[in-house]
Formats: sequence, C-alpha cells, structure tokens
Amino acid sequence: MRQGLRETGYIEHQNITIEYRWAEDHYDRLPGLAADLVRRKVTVIAAAGTPAALAAKAATAVIPIVFETAGDPGTLGLVASLNRPGGNITGVTQLSSELVAKRLGLLHDLIPTAKIIGLLVNQKDPRAETQSSDMQEAARALGLQIHILNASTEAEIDTAFASLVQLRAGALIVGTGNFFTTRREQLAALAARHRVPAIYQYGHFVAAGGLMSYGASLTEAYRLAGIYTGRILKGDKPADLPVARPTKFELVINLKTASALGLTIPPGVLAIADEVIE
Repeated sequence: MRQGLRETGYIEHQNITIEYRWAEDHYDRLPGLAADLVRRKVTVIAAAGTPAALAAKAATAVIPIVFETAGDPGTLGLVASLNRPGGNITGVTQLSSELVAKRLGLLHDLIPTAKIIGLLVNQKDPRAETQSSDMQEAARALGLQIHILNASTEAEIDTAFASLVQLRAGALIVGTGNFFTTRREQLAALAARHRVPAIYQYGHFVAAGGLMSYGASLTEAYRLAGIYTGRILKGDKPADLPVARPTKFELVINLKTASALGLTIPPGVLAIADEVIE
C-alpha cells in the first residue's frame, strides 16, 4: 500500500502520517477502532478486509474510505455498484466468488478421485455464507459433494480437520479471511498431519507448507488501494472512483508438500503455475 501511495506522490514520514489500528482478529474491536479514527479527524480511512470496511462505513458517512476486500462490495452493502460506488467509499475487490470455480477445478484436476471435499469457513466472517453457496454451485457443476466446516477459533480448526477424516473427504478448500491467513502455519501443519490435500487463496499459505493456492495478487490489490488513497488525498472523490479489480492472479504449488502427500502434479497444472516451491 505504501508503494501505491508513493506512486501518487505520498511518502510516509515525509508528507503523510499513517495512524495504524489493529484488531488482531477480534472483529468486535473494529467499531471502536474506526470510531477512534473518526474522532481524530483523519483525512482518509484505509480499511484492510471486509470486516474493517464495514466498521469504517458504519462509523462515518463523511470521511473518505478506501477498502480492500475479497468479497463482493455490492452484496456486502459497501457500495451501490462497482462502477458507481456512491457516497464516501470505494476501493479494491478481489471478487473471490468468481475464483471459486477455478480453485475447485484445480483441486479436481489434481485429485480427480476425490468426490467429497471440505470447505473451511469462518462463520463470523461476513463472506462465509456467500463463499459456501458459491462453492456448492461450483461443486454441483463438477458432480462433487461439498461439506461446510465452520471454525472461528484455533480449537475449532482442530475439530474441523478431525471431521474431515470422519467425512472421508478427499480434499479441502480453505476459505478467505484474515482469521485463516494469520493461522496458515497451523492449517498447513494439520493438512500435512491428516494427509489432506488443500488449496488456499494466497501464496503465503503455500510458503508455510500448504499444497497450492490460487487467487488475486495481494501485492497488486493493496498497491491499487494505495493509489486510490493517494488520488483521494489529491482531491478525487470516492463516489467518482469505480471499484478497482486486480488483473494479476497467481497459482503457487509446493512440490515438497505434494511429494509428502504422494501426489504428482499434472504437467498441465505445473505449466500454468506462477511459482513452484521445491
């Protein structure tokens, strides 16, 4: 995000000051943090993730807001439409629901014998219901069966993996959200222990030992959010800035993890990988 700000002429500690607020995965803290920034009369609020964006929108209808979200901003109630956001808010969306079919298809190409697949979601995340319904629709098109597993605590993640064994699930898709991102080592370790092939949204899950990931580039998404923030600081209005969408998508594969699981990555999948960890 600092890179995007620099591209519009703003450098932290030189001509802008950034006030950081962290909820540390406790979504109930977000309204208070957003209200604090409003009291401080900041010029722009940059909100990382859907829960933060919703909290910021509820806190002010005046201060411009730039969000970065993996969900659909229209469905979530953040904007009136992608092309005409309206109000004081705009930002960047990865529209992860559009990538659901691709992620499931990659997993199916890798393990065509897996007919039962688990989907792990955080039921406290505003996107959980949409993620689940989108995945069910994509699974029906491939003749697969999806079991929804809920986890919003570390203990519930352990329980979810135990359920995979009982369900005889052949693979796992880990849903989006900061809660899972900050627990990627735990998720990768449990997938390895239970010998469950899993696909994730971002490459840092794969760097932590996960099997593979497919999703929009987080680096590009936050750079775009930084550019939008800079443009608003220069005088642009959020209502006039259409919600941006990253154009770069990344497939990352961990061959060491695949080998440990006894899997051979098809040449066609390897050929389209953006990064292969050996």
